[in-house]
Amino acid sequence: MTAPAGVWFITPGHASERFPTAYECGADVALVDLEDAVPSVAKPSARAAARGFFAAPAATECTLGVRISSPATLDGVRDLAAIAVFPVKPQIVLIPKVESPRDFEIVAGVLDTPDYTPLLYALIETPRAVEALPSIVRADRIAGVLFGTADYATSTGSAMGWEAMLHARSALVTSAAAAGIPAIDSPFFDLDDLDGLRREAEQVKALGFAGKSCVHPRQLFAVTEVFRPADEEIAAARAIVEAAETAGGRIVRVGHQMIGPPMVAAARSLLTRADTPHEVRA
Repeated sequence: MTAPAGVWFITPGHASERFPTAYECGADVALVDLEDAVPSVAKPSARAAARGFFAAPAATECTLGVRISSPATLDGVRDLAAIAVFPVKPQIVLIPKVESPRDFEIVAGVLDTPDYTPLLYALIETPRAVEALPSIVRADRIAGVLFGTADYATSTGSAMGWEAMLHARSALVTSAAAAGIPAIDSPFFDLDDLDGLRREAEQVKALGFAGKSCVHPRQLFAVTEVFRPADEEIAAARAIVEAAETAGGRIVRVGHQMIGPPMVAAARSLLTRADTPHEVRA
C-alpha cells in the first residue's frame, strides 16, 4: 500500500458517535485517536470503541488508522495489545513522541504478522525528535511523518505561529524528502479562524508538506482545496508530461518555463494524486 498523503481527519476514540462523520467526511485518512484526545479515565472505553471503528462500512473511501499512546508508556502497551487482537486492523498506526527508530521496532514487533504489516507513521513533536530526524526517517518500517505543533511549542516554550515553527517544519520536510516519505502537517487549532487555516495550509504546501491534518469537519474544505490539485494545476501538469514525452526526455520549453526531469517528475506525481479524487462532505 502506498503511504497516504493529503487530508487527514482525527477523531477521539472515546466519542464513537463521531465515527460516521470520520467515515463520510471525504478525507484521505481517518484516524481514531487513543492518545491526547482521550482522557485517562476514558482510555479503556476508547480502545473498545476503536475495535469497531475499523469494521467500517465497506463504502468508506478513506484509509483508516489509529494514533496509539507512546509505546514507551503503559497506555501504549495496552493500545498495542488491544490492536493485536482486533478482528479488523488499522491500515495506519501513528506513533507519538517518537525520538528514536526503536519505537518502530517495538510497534512492528507486536503488530507485524505474515498477513499484516501496517503503515507506521512517526509523530515528530519534540526538540529531541527534530535533532534525531536523520535516523528516525530511515527506520526500517517508517512510512511517513507528521508534525505536532502543540507539543513541540510546549517543549520549547515557543509560540505556535508560523515563524516560531518554521525551523522544525523545514527540518521535517527536508529529512522526509531525503528518505522519500511523505510529511503531513499538524492540525490548526483555532477552529473559528478558517482564513488562518487556509493561509497555513498554503504555506506548508509551499514548504513541501504532502498534506495536513484536521480536528474538526469544518476545517476539511479549506485544507482539501489547498492540497487537492486544482483544474489549472492538472492541465499544466498534463502539458508538461505530454511535452516531455514528445521531446524524448530532452529539456523542453512549456509556456515561459524550461522543463527538465525534476519538473516532469513533479507533474507526474500531481497527476497521480489527481486520479484519486475524494468528495468532501459537509
